[in-house]
Amino acid sequence: MMIRRLAFALLLATTACSQHSGDGPLDVSVIGEPPTIVDPNEKPLQPADAALLAATAQGLIRFDAGGQIEPGLAIRWDVSDDGLYYTFRIDDEAGIDAEGAARRLRGAIGRASRNPLKSALTAIDEIVAVTPQVVEIRLSAPRPTLLQLLAQPEMALVVSRSKGGTGPLAVAGRGPGWLLLGPIAHQTPAEDAEIDEAEIERQQLRLRGERAAVAVVRFRDKRAQAVLGGRFHDLAVARAAGLPANMLRFDPVAGLFGLAIADAKGFLVSAENRRALSMAVDRDRIVRTFAVKDWQAASTIVPAGLADLPSPATPDWIDTPIAQRRAIAARGVAEWRQRTEEPAKVRVALPKGPGARILFTLLQLDWRQIGVEAEAVAAGADADLRLIDLVAPADTGSWYLREFTCDRSAACSEEADQLLDRARGAPTLLERNLVLAEADQRLTRITAFIPIAMPMRWSLVAPSLTAFKDNARGAHPLNHLRADRR
Repeated sequence: MMIRRLAFALLLATTACSQHSGDGPLDVSVIGEPPTIVDPNEKPLQPADAALLAATAQGLIRFDAGGQIEPGLAIRWDVSDDGLYYTFRIDDEAGIDAEGAARRLRGAIGRASRNPLKSALTAIDEIVAVTPQVVEIRLSAPRPTLLQLLAQPEMALVVSRSKGGTGPLAVAGRGPGWLLLGPIAHQTPAEDAEIDEAEIERQQLRLRGERAAVAVVRFRDKRAQAVLGGRFHDLAVARAAGLPANMLRFDPVAGLFGLAIADAKGFLVSAENRRALSMAVDRDRIVRTFAVKDWQAASTIVPAGLADLPSPATPDWIDTPIAQRRAIAARGVAEWRQRTEEPAKVRVALPKGPGARILFTLLQLDWRQIGVEAEAVAAGADADLRLIDLVAPADTGSWYLREFTCDRSAACSEEADQLLDRARGAPTLLERNLVLAEADQRLTRITAFIPIAMPMRWSLVAPSLTAFKDNARGAHPLNHLRADRR
């Protein structure tokens, strides 16, 4: 067995340098920095890091090609009738036992953790290994969206900084700017089976993280079969390649796409001035300009239809025509300028890219009509407003509202923070929903956020990748890009 596994490892390493042909390794680019195995409890994941971690260090569960939950380390799970106990049975060949999995999960919610999902997991009371194969997560209150959170790359169980975790893929080789991923050892053929070199190569892929322009050119030249991680600011780069329309795919994701208050001083110290800026934005024009089918404008912090916040708070101007809204906003700005004798100016931090320049130009024109001047600054620079572009990790309104607590946002409500704390310990889902609705109303009233639309996520996908599916999670696991052979 040891000799056969060593031969298999050598085979993976040597095929890393082979030419791509036929059913050979896929080439996949993720827009952004090159992929590295990162502990999500220590630092945020970049897009390529998240793709690599989801592929090599699965959690108890993970996402399939359609963004639905599928087994990861756990081959099955059960939820108690009261929603307080989640029990996971770990695969005997997973390469990690229940105690190891429980310890790593506790690290994600521990005091020192910087995991971005930590605040969404505060209902977890205990994570225990009941037996060597069974992990139980015990909650203080029901959380129907817990499985969606546990399937995220941020909940991956990292065993090694060089190898990741338990799969479903493993790092099999490295080259200039890429990692070769292949099937993990315990998924290889049995000892008495003959290794099918073509099938092993077919299950491999080369993963890169690179700039949008480089990734799109690589795809256009057929040196890559997929580009993942596209956003609004680099959409024009993909369109400029002149590719067939069916290769450009969009995910119907939900989340936050708009302007957070980065510095609530000067003009933005006033909730009325923040409200004026939000009133003046022509969201429908922004959406039309980008010309993405089904891209939705947003006027609320939380999208409608979530189970714990089905009817989000709407601003009081929502039904007022845009011309009237701007007239009201302009009067308020003029009165503020007369009263304070200060200029009405805002600095807006945006990412680089043609889409960001388009968005800023439209905002600048909208705000100029109410007497406010805007200046664009780099994403990391000092600013008054900063673009937020986040896909929600789960279908829960609390995630949206917690982005604007006083420890995160310059414009906040201490009363809303107290309500969110109450929601954590609410004994029933109904009581929790009522408390969240009140917090939403308070944040909307002070304009803690200027929503613009839903996030935009695009990919380039070769027609041969028939298993690829657009989905509401924006999840495209690397092990599910190519259809299985039957």
